[in-house]
Amino acid sequence: MNGMNPIATLGLALGAGFSSGLNLYATVTTLGLLQRFGVIHLPPSLQVLSHPIVLSIAIALYFLEFFADKIPYVDTIWDLIHTFIRPPAAALLAFSAAGSAPAEWRWGAALLAGGVALTSHGTKATTRAAVNTTPEPFSNWALSFGRTCWPCG
Repeated sequence: MNGMNPIATLGLALGAGFSSGLNLYATVTTLGLLQRFGVIHLPPSLQVLSHPIVLSIAIALYFLEFFADKIPYVDTIWDLIHTFIRPPAAALLAFSAAGSAPAEWRWGAALLAGGVALTSHGTKATTRAAVNTTPEPFSNWALSFGRTCWPCG
């Protein structure tokens, strides 16, 4: 599987799936920077994440999400839109991470990672929507900063 053993590939697929469900752009940025600085070695099909253009776009979108995440109801709309972006992107990352594995294994990894991303994203989005109903602004900001400071979140 492109130099990665099946367990490492599964770990990459599930980890990227979970974190993509929380913040896709932080996940792509983290994987790209780790590859770029030689901390990890991604499969050849994912090494594009370390390209300067991909990193620049991911970082810009991360900062956009960082600020959108601080505004009640804007964060809910952002999450609603990303319901259709995060799980498919996680599935694509997992599919690519499986590299030269048989097609059924690649599709299985994609479905598993997409499902994990949808679960983590759904949990995050419903929690944020519930917090937005509170009349005071502090819980929204506390939740946002807590999630932002959490690794890949």
